[in-house]
Amino acid sequence: MTSPLHFIYILLLILIFLILITFFYSVVRAISWVPMWSKDLIRVLNLAQIKPGQKFYDLGCGDGKMILAAAKAGAQAEGFEISVLPYIVAKIRQIFSKEKVKIKFRDFWLVDLSRADIVFFFLIPRIYPKLKNKLNKELKPGAKVIAYVWPIDGWEPTQIDKVLNRPTIYLYEIK
Repeated sequence: MTSPLHFIYILLLILIFLILITFFYSVVRAISWVPMWSKDLIRVLNLAQIKPGQKFYDLGCGDGKMILAAAKAGAQAEGFEISVLPYIVAKIRQIFSKEKVKIKFRDFWLVDLSRADIVFFFLIPRIYPKLKNKLNKELKPGAKVIAYVWPIDGWEPTQIDKVLNRPTIYLYEIK
């Protein structure tokens, strides 16, 4: 017969294993979780110029800060995350927030983006060629794309938000 302590130990090992597996999966698919600077949320919102009811998607939403801020600005905000730890943090933030957001434990590569008015991401540039194809194929004309830190090669930004000693933010519009 196993003791309750042994059972807890096994559960902790399984949880750690799941966190590590999803972490490595997210690294292979896009990026590992690197939190966005809270000071930059307002900069992203200023670029987005959210109108009430617009669909705002955060690809790899991490801890959920960005989608909560977008919802507060009037967007129907939805985030997608495949790494367990940041997903749990985002869900906890969602519980304690008054904002209505959707946070899905899902690989954004498998999400249809066609309803999005604004797509935000903080991802590594090595996936940008594949991401550009997805965005071009799925987004409607006029949809905004906001890239945090790195520009999208071959796309001309509509606006660039550059602040001394802060990450650069790029706004694009789908033609």
